[in-house]
Amino acid sequence: MTAPLNPPPPPHERSAREAWQPPAAGPVAPGSQQAEYAGHGWYGQDDGPGMKTEVREAGVVAVAVALGGVLLGVLWWWLAPHVPLVGDVVEGNWVVYLKDTEGEQAVGVDGTFTLLALAFGVVSALVVFLLRRRGGVPLVVGLAVGGLLGSLLAWRVGVWLGPAEDVVARAREVGRGVTFSAPLKLGAKGALLAWPLAALVLHLGLTALFGPRDPEPEFGHSPYEAPPAA
Repeated sequence: MTAPLNPPPPPHERSAREAWQPPAAGPVAPGSQQAEYAGHGWYGQDDGPGMKTEVREAGVVAVAVALGGVLLGVLWWWLAPHVPLVGDVVEGNWVVYLKDTEGEQAVGVDGTFTLLALAFGVVSALVVFLLRRRGGVPLVVGLAVGGLLGSLLAWRVGVWLGPAEDVVARAREVGRGVTFSAPLKLGAKGALLAWPLAALVLHLGLTALFGPRDPEPEFGHSPYEAPPAA
């Protein structure tokens, strides 16, 4: 007499056990879920053009932004108010003094430079962001360095284009009691930081608001997950 054979398991239990078995090792089809995960997961994201390329682009940005300092210097020389001076002879020596001791022209010179530098910072940050939305630390550093170099260049260009710095020789040239303009002078050296700070803050803000976002990882049904029971 033989023992009775065990009945086969129900279809739904067999299908559940088969679903929990790990997949066989082997090449993955391009259209499979694993291939899709490898292309969109954390390890498959695009890391950008590379550090060398980013540093090279940052150098180009720094040079281009710094050259804008020439235009800033010309505008500062053109728009800044003139500080009136007067020369006189006291005991055989020439002396130069302010014609209007209560005037605010000297403050206006610094204010004009600061406002122009802020405007140049906004424009340079906007242009760099539109050309390189990807951003990156080297690009931001290049923008800030270029703004600082541009401010220094603008300062020297404005002084060079302005009136002569030898005010005594100028007073002798125009004559005693004749009003002439003082050379351009940047009294508040902190104005040199207006351009790089404005460019840095605006670029970081634009990148945070409108910069590209990393794609979210796509999670579908895991091959180890049992399908819902019928």
